[in-house]
Amino acid sequence: MAFTRESALDVAQVLSESLPYIQRFAGKTLVIKYGGNAMTDEALQAGFARDIVLMKAIGINPIVVHGGGPQIGDMLNKLNIESKFINGMRVTDTATMDVVEMVLGGQVNKEIVNLISKAGGKAIGITGKDSGFIKARKLFVKHQAEGMNAPEQVDIGHVGEVAAIDTSVLKVLENSDLIPVIAPIGVDSDGNAYNINADLVAGKVAEAVNAEKLMLLTNISGVQDKTGQVLTGLSTTQVDALIADGTIYGGMLPKISCALSAVNAGVTSSHIIDGRVPHATLLEIFTDEGVGTLITNQGKNAQA
Repeated sequence: MAFTRESALDVAQVLSESLPYIQRFAGKTLVIKYGGNAMTDEALQAGFARDIVLMKAIGINPIVVHGGGPQIGDMLNKLNIESKFINGMRVTDTATMDVVEMVLGGQVNKEIVNLISKAGGKAIGITGKDSGFIKARKLFVKHQAEGMNAPEQVDIGHVGEVAAIDTSVLKVLENSDLIPVIAPIGVDSDGNAYNINADLVAGKVAEAVNAEKLMLLTNISGVQDKTGQVLTGLSTTQVDALIADGTIYGGMLPKISCALSAVNAGVTSSHIIDGRVPHATLLEIFTDEGVGTLITNQGKNAQA
């Protein structure tokens, strides 16, 4: 494609704007949770893979953690295994967990590794079971059925939360040209496997490796105020206030909780990004405007 003088100047401006950020983040670790439309749209898939390869090429250490809920649901349907949910969480019996491991650790994980390879990078797919690097514990949920006076704790099977992260595997990969692609499956001390929310895994990995950034790709434009305007440059205090006054509620709360936890544990900034935007990760990292919500402990006027 031939450049006009005007389009060439636009490209030069973008490259010039990105230079301070490239210099700032060289040698830093970024943890990116990959999910939503960015995982299912072919053009967005290819763009994401190129973004990750570019990060590695300029000296940034990206770690990708992926979800796969829709793909798991599709496979369960094909196998005539009924999906049951309590408080929005999939009840995961042994048969369902076998499917989760097959889809997340096999199908989805290897597809992402292949995308990165086709974009010219080198990736390695792992699950939290490999070398036991994601230590898990069973997650119980509180559920109050109709007619009950108080909620009860419900066992929803092989659904877990992160107990600890063993970073030794990731440290080895950090000093190589390999990009880790992590399926959110953990293991307990008895060898039992657990399906863990990918946002939660990404947040805990970011905390454990003292990442510069945690980036959560979503299907929304970011945290919005009550008029629908995207908010960014938020301090943790401001986020707490937005939760308290009901601006942040419902399905956004788990992501916000994950982002806040990471920042409070030492991650420099968390980002909730619109994964429907082509090259969203690069735009958020390397441009002044960004494409999502930035949360930091560094105050109201924090920059990317």
